Amino acid sequence: MTSSVQPVKPRWPQWPEPDKRRAALFVAACAGIFMFGIVLALLGTLFGLPEMRARLGVDLAQQGDLLLLLFAGIFGATVVVGPLLDRFGSQPVLAVSSLLVAAALVGFWLARWFAAAALSSVLLGLGGGGLNTSANVLVSDLYGDQRGPMLNVLGIFFGIGALFIPLVAASLSALFTIGQLLVFSACLAGLSMAAYGVLRFPRPRAAQSFSWRGALEVVRAPGILLFGLLLFCQSGNEASLGGWVSTYIGSTGSQPRLATWVLAGYWVALMLGRTLAARLLRRMEKAQLVLLSGLGSVAGSALLVAAPSVGVMAVAAALIGLSFAAIYPTTLAMAGDRYPRFAGTVFGVLFSIALIGGGGFPWVIGQVSQLVGVRYAMLLPLASAATICVLATRIMRFDSRITAASRQ
Repeated sequence: MTSSVQPVKPRWPQWPEPDKRRAALFVAACAGIFMFGIVLALLGTLFGLPEMRARLGVDLAQQGDLLLLLFAGIFGATVVVGPLLDRFGSQPVLAVSSLLVAAALVGFWLARWFAAAALSSVLLGLGGGGLNTSANVLVSDLYGDQRGPMLNVLGIFFGIGALFIPLVAASLSALFTIGQLLVFSACLAGLSMAAYGVLRFPRPRAAQSFSWRGALEVVRAPGILLFGLLLFCQSGNEASLGGWVSTYIGSTGSQPRLATWVLAGYWVALMLGRTLAARLLRRMEKAQLVLLSGLGSVAGSALLVAAPSVGVMAVAAALIGLSFAAIYPTTLAMAGDRYPRFAGTVFGVLFSIALIGGGGFPWVIGQVSQLVGVRYAMLLPLASAATICVLATRIMRFDSRITAASRQ
């Protein structure tokens, strides 16, 4: 069943934000997405350290269970906050989400058994889901026609946050314990919450005209499913690499510190890739960049599975990070271009679909790894990357039909 809702340009003026105020709000969004990067990288880093698994008494399958709980929390928050963002704006969502992340990080610091870690995983996911959706919606609304490059710039700070935990764990392990690192990260989340309380945010665009019926009509609009399926695959891939690459390296007999450095290299490449994507989008179409990135993801994932040594695995992880970089934020930008009025609802729906993949892929990898080994389990990201290429091609054709129809 199709919907009569068609992509439209916004019928309201751009927010009259002074440059300094818009810059401050962008920094606020970057702080939120930085914390979300910490959220997604945390468990992969913790479980790359054998002492953490021993302290909690978990095996590989239970590690997958904790990752699943993390993404279940992110999914639950994302389903709820989309319409709330359209109705109430980003400020309350950012503040409450930061509080949840701070509480979860303290919970991991105190955890000594699986049940405590499971509860902390859910809280971490709830806070992370709110931060992710609200930060992306805020930047999409602030920058209008420039949302493509700016969402990729925002994604750089996701990469910095995701890199923060493994980099510090690998390079400063002699100076800081993992518990001290968790407490420090919790303090950062608390500072972010305080900042969100004092900043002046703009009123939400749909505050006066919001209706659940209108939001549902947008959700049923043509193209949403294609975007959702693509993000389902990409979220699954990013979660799989972030959550399992250090374990994969460790399965070869490598030292945990080396495995953590490879994970850090993956996040560095992801961050650099988003810097590059912001420039490339000035010269090429968004869908073309997504397709090109998908092809690079296929090559990197194939190399990772076939790698005969840790050195080749490190190169493959970096190539994957570079290729993954543009896919998620650029796909969001395409959706924001097409359906700007209910951006919170649309982004919430897309994030919700994506997070099913983000939670499901790491869990599947955990189960397969327990049965036949991590190397075979890493075939899943390879198959998913190939699917992204197919979906990107479909989106390009869909956009061409819409453009042709609008000219008639």
